[in-house]
Amino acid sequence: MNGTPATVNDVMTRKVVALREGAAFKDIVRTMQDWRVSALPVLDDDGRVVGVVSEADLLPKEEYRGDLGGQARVGRSADAVKADALTAAELMTSPAVTVVSGASLARAARVMAHRRIKRLPVVAPDGTLQGIVSRSDLLKVFLRDDTDIADEVRREVVAGLFGTHADTVRVRVRDGVVTLAGRVPDTALVPIAARLARAVPGVVDVHCSLTGPPRRPDLDPDLPETRPAAPA
Repeated sequence: MNGTPATVNDVMTRKVVALREGAAFKDIVRTMQDWRVSALPVLDDDGRVVGVVSEADLLPKEEYRGDLGGQARVGRSADAVKADALTAAELMTSPAVTVVSGASLARAARVMAHRRIKRLPVVAPDGTLQGIVSRSDLLKVFLRDDTDIADEVRREVVAGLFGTHADTVRVRVRDGVVTLAGRVPDTALVPIAARLARAVPGVVDVHCSLTGPPRRPDLDPDLPETRPAAPA
């Protein structure tokens, strides 16, 4: 993986098979079988994503076989209506849930989780199809090398927060887990450092043991006060 994967554009699949609105039922099934996918984006004549046809959209054709053909559509469920559908435009779920190529990986992951879907069409600002991003694509970020992660944490987090005191912070990364250790001049920055490190792409977890500077004995009230010896 070259560079730091930070956006959907970095991990998405660019070679995508899609349907036109007029695609016939059997052609849709055949395309899914040939490409081994469970859902396909549907495009209008301008190449904009207008919907998605999934296996779930096709199953009512079998579920309602012989039960509802020719009956009035009034009061029928959406699945029952799809049982009579013949084209992608009639079968698709619309509007499509999409994501723009510049979206963060976290944004794409949240959309998938909230909508309970496995993949998202990736679109340009004008809605035209650019690619597909799947759950497995989002997980590619965790293949990032530990050395690359450590370098970014030192450069973007430690140096940015602690400036001239950055050399007092030790950064270690093993299997994606970042450990921050050492002394820093301002302990108020410690939770910020941990949060920023956790946001670095590829980080699995952060262990933070940063502490403040050592206490000066002359300012520690728990230590006995020392006075200079009186002259003889």
